[in-house]
Amino acid sequence: MLLKLYEKNNNPQDLQQVVDILNDGGLIIYPTDTMYAIGCHGLKERAIERICRIKDIDPRKNNLSIICYDLSSISEYAKVDNTTFKLMKRNLPGAFTFILNGTTRLPKIFRNRKEVGIRMPDSAIIQEIARILDAPIMTTTLPHDDHEDIEYSTDPELIDEKFGDLVDLTIDGGIGGTEFSTIVDCTNGEAEIVRQGKGWLDEG
Repeated sequence: MLLKLYEKNNNPQDLQQVVDILNDGGLIIYPTDTMYAIGCHGLKERAIERICRIKDIDPRKNNLSIICYDLSSISEYAKVDNTTFKLMKRNLPGAFTFILNGTTRLPKIFRNRKEVGIRMPDSAIIQEIARILDAPIMTTTLPHDDHEDIEYSTDPELIDEKFGDLVDLTIDGGIGGTEFSTIVDCTNGEAEIVRQGKGWLDEG
């Protein structure tokens, strides 16, 4: 199912439909400020396991990431010291994934790694959904084969054609980007850029 959403003035019933799917343990595909991503309610373990199977990732070996609506909600799910908080405040919302030490509020599937990736994309659509959901959204970029046309990870109609059977809803938020987020590891108190992507870190 393909649902057209916009940066603003969306029909509240359309947004509620997305939130209901997430609350029911469903999977959605949505735009971010980098690439289209696949996600679910970040506290529903079975839905997270479904995404891990689709992406063929082992949560014991790979960090999982969540989208938080605002900075205050991040501290519920990750340990944030003052320096890291200031750094995040300067750079979020933006094209970054901050790796932090997780808290026990996260489902067991996250605790194998003890760390969690935090995203706050500069994308009004997914921000609004996270706000109404009032919970984190587990997020990961769509699987993409190198030999495949880039349109299959940027064009919502083609994305839905390819992945529609695996998820409950695809959000059409226009043509998506092709760059990854910049990964910043803050687990040791120092900010270390692990992968340079679209975001350029302002370290103040």
